[in-house]
Amino acid sequence: MTSCSKCGDEAVIFVRYNGTHLCRRHFIEYVERRVKRDIRKQKGKKRFKKIAVALSGGKDSSTALYIIHKIFSRTSEIHAITVDEGIPGYRDKTIPVAKRLCRKLDVEHHIVSFANDIGITIDEIAKKNDEIGICTYCGVFRRSLLNMKAREIGADVLVLGHNLDDFSQSILMNFVNADLEKLARMAPHHRIQERMIPRILPLRMIPEKETTLYAILNGLDIPMEECPYAFSSRLVFRRIIYELEDRNPGTRHKIVKSYEQIRKCLYEMFPLAKLQSCAICGEPTPGEICRACELKRKLGLLKISPDDKD
Repeated sequence: MTSCSKCGDEAVIFVRYNGTHLCRRHFIEYVERRVKRDIRKQKGKKRFKKIAVALSGGKDSSTALYIIHKIFSRTSEIHAITVDEGIPGYRDKTIPVAKRLCRKLDVEHHIVSFANDIGITIDEIAKKNDEIGICTYCGVFRRSLLNMKAREIGADVLVLGHNLDDFSQSILMNFVNADLEKLARMAPHHRIQERMIPRILPLRMIPEKETTLYAILNGLDIPMEECPYAFSSRLVFRRIIYELEDRNPGTRHKIVKSYEQIRKCLYEMFPLAKLQSCAICGEPTPGEICRACELKRKLGLLKISPDDKD
């Protein structure tokens, strides 16, 4: 039996990047202490009267809701938003998990769907074999629905469940693709735009393995299903970062630290775009038509006026 480095009780994890063994109690305290510290850094002096949490029902979003509820339930009104993209065998198994957690925590649960709110499901989009790629459609529509519902609720902030692995992968992907402008737009959002709900990432410094263990130790359901349309390019970056982390423990944290050090420079390079209302749906957009409506029109979900034709 390996003993906890702090109290001598049986350890449940070895935190390789700092060389400590932790028991159940000290591990939970360790995770929550880092989450609280990072939330303070992300939110600054802002006070949250109403918080929306994007809840898929997976381990990360469930952990995010659980820990946000634990920290803020006495001072803030908390809501959960689930997006049903319409993927049989996947989302229909995680939505019941999300519902159970919301009932357990007494959190109001809102479900929006591609079928009702976009007019098409991801499965139907996939059958079109469009060159844009299924993940692009899904990402644009999900972000749009989450922002609209969070704004409708009156939320001050939208919480996403991205963990350290997710966040470091996104940073590396954008560097490799030379997409510095996208790096400047990444959450957590310190720059606020009208009608756009700012996002925070309470788990961005918590490795995926620790997020999973935290969920297990707190009795949260962990669905094993994975999205059948998982973005293959991200899997490549996941393997790269895992290998770097294995050779040099702490690599993921250093990637995030490096990003934080250049964030202000990125803000100066890429000022916020001036937003206007989309000519079709009225949602905020830097152009005449928002990206969601552009994709809807490409899918034939919006009628094309004579002026739109070449």
